Amino acid sequence: MRQPSVISRRVAAAVVVLVVGSGAAACGPQDSKGSDSSSGAAGKPAKGGTLTVLNRAAQEDFDPARLYTSGGGNVPSLVFRTLTTRNREAGAAGAKVVPDLATDLGTPSKNATVWTYTLKDGLKYEDGTAITSADIKYGIERSFAAELSGGAPYLRDWLIGGADYRGPYKDKKGLASIETPDAKTIVFHLNKPEGEFPYLATQTQTTPVPKAKDTGTKYENHPISSGPYKVVKNEGDGERLVLERNKFWSAATDEERKAYPDRIDVRSGLDSAVINQRLSASRGADAAAVTTDTNLGPAELAKVTGDKKLAARVGTGHFGYTNYIAFNPKVKPFDNPKVRQAISYAVDRTSVVNAAGGSSLAEPATTFLPEQASFGYNAYDAFPAGRTGNAAKAKELLKEAGYAKGLTITLTHSNEKNFATSPEIATAIQEALKKAGITVKLQGLESNAYSDKIYNVKSEPGFFLTGWGADWPSGGPFLAPIFDGRQIVKNGYNFNASQLDDSSVNKEIDEINKLTDLSAAAKRWGALDKKIGEQAVTVPLFHPVYKRLYGESVKNVVISDWTGVLDISQVAVK
Repeated sequence: MRQPSVISRRVAAAVVVLVVGSGAAACGPQDSKGSDSSSGAAGKPAKGGTLTVLNRAAQEDFDPARLYTSGGGNVPSLVFRTLTTRNREAGAAGAKVVPDLATDLGTPSKNATVWTYTLKDGLKYEDGTAITSADIKYGIERSFAAELSGGAPYLRDWLIGGADYRGPYKDKKGLASIETPDAKTIVFHLNKPEGEFPYLATQTQTTPVPKAKDTGTKYENHPISSGPYKVVKNEGDGERLVLERNKFWSAATDEERKAYPDRIDVRSGLDSAVINQRLSASRGADAAAVTTDTNLGPAELAKVTGDKKLAARVGTGHFGYTNYIAFNPKVKPFDNPKVRQAISYAVDRTSVVNAAGGSSLAEPATTFLPEQASFGYNAYDAFPAGRTGNAAKAKELLKEAGYAKGLTITLTHSNEKNFATSPEIATAIQEALKKAGITVKLQGLESNAYSDKIYNVKSEPGFFLTGWGADWPSGGPFLAPIFDGRQIVKNGYNFNASQLDDSSVNKEIDEINKLTDLSAAAKRWGALDKKIGEQAVTVPLFHPVYKRLYGESVKNVVISDWTGVLDISQVAVK
């Protein structure tokens, strides 16, 4: 049941990569590593004005039950508050989870199977009525309704009785595993220990929804605001959104959202080149404009880098995402570990990074976990290939595997111009492996056919390109879907491509999930990453870097390691 939702998240991240790569595939400008923070136009940020958002994709499914990412993304997080949220600070500090509607991160039972939250005082909707714990329970329950599919799958997996619950429209008794003993208390009963429940509480499914105002599938047209802004216009299924202040929102209850502009005007359906051209020119209303979904491509970035004024208006961020080679060890010759190891040694990450747009837009990876402490990053290189590959070591391993005269294999990739799983990356790998005596035939597929093939255990190829992004900045949602043997899906979308079912790995995942000390858990995730990496069931290639322009009047630009992109809840235009 969880697979379609996971796909939504994965594809959302892939879309970002697509735009990163729009432009020429060539060696890009060199990058200075790190995230921007609190930059933008000079002067102290102040209230007032209109912030314009120029986007490609419309804000469809503007319903907290149907949104997937933490807070639902940039624009929804202005309207929807959740039990907890992401820390709205730049860099690594922004990867922390902090309270939002709740007074703290929750109180776990001794074995982390029961989590209790208390709501803050003074919480109100846009109509002035009080927000209650019963509203949060109802908001979660409606996310189980088939009519409102698309949200994160975790509550269905984690809550007792969640797997069989069909939502409040068909089951009015509700979920017994969510208790609301009074108007300010909500208690969750889980079917297994989950030390990372505070992260899950950032999902928009914990947004309060007043039952009396629920209009089912039409709720997205005018969701009831619990945040600093309310929806006053929603046209073209989210293509044009206008938000204005919610006068009943109190900054005293919300330490995270600054809410500087008076008005937010979101205009979508634009071509990425047009968005970047308008932000670059910064004329009229575009001077106070940002984008929440469009990065600079290699060619655009090269032009911007040569203009100091423009370069000062580029925000750099890192979202936890890894592009990698996947093996299916059930397909020969990838059932032989030495063949997988040989390919790991032969990969030339410099040419792969260049194919992805250059070092400004991609950073080489030798670990599956991204290079951020919150994931539990543990530096290792199980098969050191150097900057350009180690063909000699690869040939040595191939000889030991019985392929002294080389071998011929097929690399399956997407034909989509995303510079992540596309022909440019596949060609770079083909050329590197040729030096080790491996002839690589390329099999390019259109996007839908590619997804259908690689995520089905019955059709999964032996050697293909893919990627993965985290649902929150921790090793759990990064490693478990890809390497937990109990998450292999034989009839449906499967993300454990190697079909790894290692009892010691599964056991360690369970043990880490019991930890409520997130720092201690991060260290264990890092150690587990290294243990899995040594089995050569994947070859990490690179982590994408996000580069986004903003208008010359935009102030207080904050980019955290949680999202990797500008947070419009912090932006000022005065």
